[in-house]
Amino acid sequence: MPSDKLDKSCFSDSLSAKVATLMFRKDLLSQSLNMVITTAKAGFTVVEMEVNAKMLNGFGICHGGVITTLADSAFAFACNSRNELSVASSVSIEFLNSAAKGDVLVATAEEVMLKSRLGLYEVRVVNQRSEMVALATCRSYKLQGRHVIDDDYRGDI
Repeated sequence: MPSDKLDKSCFSDSLSAKVATLMFRKDLLSQSLNMVITTAKAGFTVVEMEVNAKMLNGFGICHGGVITTLADSAFAFACNSRNELSVASSVSIEFLNSAAKGDVLVATAEEVMLKSRLGLYEVRVVNQRSEMVALATCRSYKLQGRHVIDDDYRGDI
């Protein structure tokens, strides 16, 4: 899937747009789950995904791992939005409501704190009825001197 799943009209600055575009182009998992980045700016992203039949667990509801992946992707785009290569050091998620086939989940990742090499982010996942599905707290660790755009990273982080 090409990077046409990016709604670049909602990007507030060119650096965040470039970072999100490059990251999404290389993120085959987010692409395979039909995620769409609708907003990208410094320390903030919104990513949407519609729940399909392949995302359901044995109880017929959206698998928690899929919801976690959505939250983690939104977090990744937010914490790297300034082109300073950052990785997750922890993700904690609380599932508050289930999601069903056809639900559109929206993950909003927002920077809470960025200090030196450490970042703290909150990711809220809601459905199309604005009901909270999950709440994630994520910590990032900045790899000093590394950049998303200028480094030709291939997973050798």
